[in-house]
Amino acid sequence: MEANRKEKLVLWFSELGIEDVPLVGGKSASLGEMYQHLSSKGVKIPNGFAITARAYHYLLEANNAKQPIKDLLDGLDSSDVLDLTVRGSKVRNLIKSLEFPEDLVKEIIEAYHTLSQQYSEENTDTAVRSSATAEDLPDASFAGQQETYLNVHGVPSLLESCKKCFASLFTDRAISYREQKGFDHFTIGLSICVQKMVRSDRACSGVMFSLDTESGFQDMVFITAAYGLGENVVQGTVNPDEYYVFKPTLKQNDTEGTNFRPIVSTLVGSKDKRMIYDIGGNKLTKNIPVPLELQRMLCLTDDEVLLLAKWACIVEDHYSQKAGTLKPMDMEWAKDGNSNELFLVQARPETVHSQTNASILKNYVLGDTSSSKVLVRGHSVGQRIGSGKICIVNDVKQIADFIPGTVLVTEMTDPDWAPVMSKAAAIITNSGGRTCHAAIVSRELGIPCVVGTGNGTDLLQDVDTVTVDCSAGSEGLVWKGEIPFSIEETNLTSIPEVKTRLMMIVGNPDNAFEFCRIPNQGIGLARMEFIVNSSIHIHPLALVDYPNGAAKDRTVKRLIDERTYRYSNKSDFFVDQLAEGIGKIAAAFYPKPVVVRMSDFKTNEYANLIGGTTYEPVEDNPMLGWRGASRYYHPDYERGFALECAAIRKVRDVFGLSNVVVMIPFCRTVEEGKKVLETMAKYGLSKGVNGLKVYAMCEIPSNVLLADEFLSDDLFDGFSIGSNDLTQLTLGLDRDAGSLAHIGNELNPAVKKLFEMVINVANAKGKYIGICGQGPSDFPELAEWLVEKGIHSIALNPDSVLKTLLVVAKKNNRWLHNLNK
Repeated sequence: MEANRKEKLVLWFSELGIEDVPLVGGKSASLGEMYQHLSSKGVKIPNGFAITARAYHYLLEANNAKQPIKDLLDGLDSSDVLDLTVRGSKVRNLIKSLEFPEDLVKEIIEAYHTLSQQYSEENTDTAVRSSATAEDLPDASFAGQQETYLNVHGVPSLLESCKKCFASLFTDRAISYREQKGFDHFTIGLSICVQKMVRSDRACSGVMFSLDTESGFQDMVFITAAYGLGENVVQGTVNPDEYYVFKPTLKQNDTEGTNFRPIVSTLVGSKDKRMIYDIGGNKLTKNIPVPLELQRMLCLTDDEVLLLAKWACIVEDHYSQKAGTLKPMDMEWAKDGNSNELFLVQARPETVHSQTNASILKNYVLGDTSSSKVLVRGHSVGQRIGSGKICIVNDVKQIADFIPGTVLVTEMTDPDWAPVMSKAAAIITNSGGRTCHAAIVSRELGIPCVVGTGNGTDLLQDVDTVTVDCSAGSEGLVWKGEIPFSIEETNLTSIPEVKTRLMMIVGNPDNAFEFCRIPNQGIGLARMEFIVNSSIHIHPLALVDYPNGAAKDRTVKRLIDERTYRYSNKSDFFVDQLAEGIGKIAAAFYPKPVVVRMSDFKTNEYANLIGGTTYEPVEDNPMLGWRGASRYYHPDYERGFALECAAIRKVRDVFGLSNVVVMIPFCRTVEEGKKVLETMAKYGLSKGVNGLKVYAMCEIPSNVLLADEFLSDDLFDGFSIGSNDLTQLTLGLDRDAGSLAHIGNELNPAVKKLFEMVINVANAKGKYIGICGQGPSDFPELAEWLVEKGIHSIALNPDSVLKTLLVVAKKNNRWLHNLNK
């Protein structure tokens, strides 16, 4: 039976499993695997059939074509683009000229008619995709090297598309890739997947990964979406919407009966074009412009995002269980505009991070940029840095002009660019998101890449040399000139364990997925104001009062409208953006504690936000003015604090990230602390409810002197020493006055005396005590001293964690308390 099966020319999805890659290639085998095993779990897969690799070999054998193909490729130099182009074209033309054997034609027609009948159509529309027998392997990505044809209906069109697919086994990029990887051209066969089309031309489609594509963080589902057929997203001709969904709390909905909705990040892409069926035209598909009002909307609902993420988890869990090890997956999905149903149309192993040595932490560090400037910005890919001379290539027909070792700049790439991409120092494209072709190939090649710049080809027209920096988060920067950079490598298996919790100080959520790889015990300080400054830009009261208050100023109103166009209730914009920023940090370190400090802007900093001057007084010394706790219960800011509380509630109650701990800054008196807790409870954040802990910053001498009262059971659950402010207030310094810097720092005996006092009180009361100021990052000897005194945790800048960890490990750690209290 098995031998007979190997000779079959057509096999249905219901007959296929992942073990059938040698028969039908990775794409068809995976669709069969999911169709058979995951349909019952709610994952919807459009039905279809595979024209087997045996059919491909049969075609060549029946026409005696193998030797002529070998002769055409004999002596090929795949690094010679012109030679590759000429020979590849001749091979493809040869295959397209071959005659299909009659029995093969008969089986294809019968299968197509059966599929049409299943969908109650005379000639149903199909997607015809190539599926190479070495495709979609965990250590080699052949995806995209062969052709795909959409909106194929009717027997003549189907047979023509099949012949083109067979010929596409010898596209230039496929020939080049096989040569590079050492695959013999004739040990690989090509199957064709014929699948019922999903009418996403009338809705939307995209790509999703069961991990973060940049950092490899495994607890996220990353989804991209754009209007129309999915080829625009895959090829990178549009900048799609992006969504991150946190897997652990999403899965709790099934395992624990919760109702979390952990979409921790959304980003609206431009989506300026839409691929649709070309009815009556001479092509199968065409692109049309998307109206501006649709471009500015997300093309998926939250329910749809969560369903796709659930499917991603189901697919990953299935393949992981089958393989006996974690299998991150790369999937394509589509929404049918007629039925409004979602479908998965492809799934394959992720091929970059799954092959990376996770025990090696590699960090690229850019040198001095003071004499340079940023020329272009876009989405970063690869977390690396590269530099070189600019080489602008506007069309794939000109790739022979590309100079190896230069920075490739173009509108976008597709698989035809593969022969030159591996020779680039870096890649810059005008179009595309982080799942487009340029991004996927750059990651695999280990090349820094900035996609979606918009107009990089224009802005870099007269530039000689650039440095492409993808090391600093989600935004990729192209700097003028060649800037030196270094690479730091750390073997994480050699890092010692210590009893004192080493935590991190993090402001930028975009770095969280990468920072969480550094050995840590959580976040000791997440700065809320960084998120407000980088993602919101607007004073919270200007949003609460809109369209009145600050928004009565036409310029202010215009700026608010530009940033909040999706929101009728402008306050929701503040809550959502703040919650997403906090959520990304909390998710990256889950279930470890993440201590989030409520806003600690000074009045002059608040005034710099859009609309801020309407609400902020002018103070002679904002450092000692209306800041921190004193704002939260004050009638002139309480409505703004209510939005901060709403964001924390969303992170904990909607995203399910109960590891978030709230911290109150600059609380001058015990009475003020009580007022803050009362105000928090008024807005739904009650200490102790759902395990909520509330800490306070210990940064004022009064906090130390009255530590016993501040740490009473009815007030704060712990203290985190803010060494910067406590130092300046102990020594009477203005920390912003450089002329006084020589007088003292955190190593001053008076400052250390206060540190020791509050540590002793906290330990005596069994309360949490940590430190989150700059001191331990700057002075490793201070960190060593704090360990001796019994500090529970030390929060450090990410670049100081490893060196401080080694200092702490060398010390005889006498910490005797139960750190899990």
